Amino acid sequence: MSTIKNIGILTSGGDSPGMNAAIRAVVRASLYHNLKVTGVLRGYEGLIQADFIPMDGKSVANIIQRGGTILKTARCDTFRTKEGRELAHKNLLESEIDALVVIGGDGTFTGADVFSREFNFPVIGLPGTIDNDLVGTDFAIGYDTAINTVVNAVDKIRDTAESHDRLFIVEVMGRDSGLIALRSGIGVGAEAILIPEAKVGVPELIHRLETGRKDKASKIIIVAEGDEAGGAYVVGEALKEKFPKYDIRISVLGHIQRGGKPSCMDRVLASRLGVAAVEGLLEGKTDVMVGQINKEIVFTPFSQTIKHIDAEKITPAWLRLVEILSM
Repeated sequence: MSTIKNIGILTSGGDSPGMNAAIRAVVRASLYHNLKVTGVLRGYEGLIQADFIPMDGKSVANIIQRGGTILKTARCDTFRTKEGRELAHKNLLESEIDALVVIGGDGTFTGADVFSREFNFPVIGLPGTIDNDLVGTDFAIGYDTAINTVVNAVDKIRDTAESHDRLFIVEVMGRDSGLIALRSGIGVGAEAILIPEAKVGVPELIHRLETGRKDKASKIIIVAEGDEAGGAYVVGEALKEKFPKYDIRISVLGHIQRGGKPSCMDRVLASRLGVAAVEGLLEGKTDVMVGQINKEIVFTPFSQTIKHIDAEKITPAWLRLVEILSM
């Protein structure tokens, strides 16, 4: 019989579309199991400041379609210290919060892993990151929306690129992972995709442009912000020097990739994982992330999800697909 009576929920790190849908699912699943729910504002900073709010069905009404997070999010250096975590634990106990659901990425899970083991406190994580760079789930909440945002933006860029015979270099998010660039680049028919995992630098890009079709009215190059080539502006300068006749334009999509209404896929994924997190806590699971692999719910220890980008997400087959389609 579970001793959990009150579940706390927080969002931490960078926001991602679908976080609100996940919050909604956790709240409603908790109420379904006759549990109390407490919202923690501004992530781990809220734990330290005891910035808690009671939540009920009305708290999550009409939020499934909203981007961002109603609980807000923030970075918190104090939580990295033992003293900060001790204060957070004290505040949880005083507020009679028995378990935590944390929604975020690797930084969020790093903190959750330490906290859970340090105080033997039940914590389950939901993957909420547009980078999709966590092991233990095929897709993270927000990734599908982010790549569709990129596709919609680049489709518009392609229209003007064709009108002026221009080469556009589009920089997308992905400091440590090229997954946004990879899938969106394939989706928009990019002539080249530069991602950290592929190790394709400026010399290889120049070779592809020199040997590729010359009759294309426009060219789109997708660059992940973390690529070794140095980002869109560094790549742009190198190409201008090599191809002075090219009409080159640079577009950095930036934080528009984080915003907007979540896609149906992200809403459904967030809903399913939110319910699974609550029921996992009731079953005694802790120090794990809940994810979906091959349409099945799985629980992966935090230590295995963090900074272990799944090799199966960017395989040689994906890279070969990019090369074939860019001809």
